[in-house]
Amino acid sequence: MSLTSFFSSKNGPEIRRVRHELKRRTLDVVSAERLTPHMIRVTLTSNDLSSFVSASPDDHIKIFLPGSDGEPVRRDYTPRRFDAARRELVLDFVSHEGGPAAAWARAARAGDRLDIGGPRGSQVIEGEIDHWVLIGDETALPAIGRRVEELTASARVTTVVAVPGAEDEQVFVTGARHEAHWVHRPLEDADRAEPVLTVLKTLECGPRTFVWVAAEAMVARAVRRYFLEERGLDRVWLKASGYWVKGRADAAVKDFDAEG
Repeated sequence: MSLTSFFSSKNGPEIRRVRHELKRRTLDVVSAERLTPHMIRVTLTSNDLSSFVSASPDDHIKIFLPGSDGEPVRRDYTPRRFDAARRELVLDFVSHEGGPAAAWARAARAGDRLDIGGPRGSQVIEGEIDHWVLIGDETALPAIGRRVEELTASARVTTVVAVPGAEDEQVFVTGARHEAHWVHRPLEDADRAEPVLTVLKTLECGPRTFVWVAAEAMVARAVRRYFLEERGLDRVWLKASGYWVKGRADAAVKDFDAEG
């Protein structure tokens, strides 16, 4: 397959930063369900959500939980879906061993409570984008799924997501032209970029393609380097984050350029 290189454009997309009122809210669990073997979906509600705002699919809120030593811990989570009319917020939790948030989600029942804060702000991607390429792993599925479902019928979107197996794949309901690629690998290999890069090398991406990446930091860094150095992508057409760092609790890399 012939692969088209990216090109620079003075009329490239812009990321508009929006600040929100920072407020702590106490929510009640409506339901908790095992969406896939490694994903738990929790639906929450509260009148406190009347002023809740989430302007971008990759927003993050803080959830507040008791740690194993009794001290409070905080974790970042993406609002998977928000229904303002029903005042319902949906959060998806990756079920893995050793995490306080995953343990809370596995035990969650209707009537339980969860404190959240934020989002502090949103980064809204604007401009003429002909093709979205969304790349991630389990932790990015809430943001990827929300983006795909919120795109209009005129949009084209390709997703490349790494999950443990076929049973962890998800179906997104969207009017957009969506092409899904799933990479199957065990959770213990979540910091290996090669399986994802193998798929990316088969993708044809023309001008005005925006690439969004969120995964384990080593994978996100490798994917970012691939598009910048091998595919000639201008930085304005790329947004990459290390949502987590293998072996480090509550660690992330939000700005690879700042690493030097």
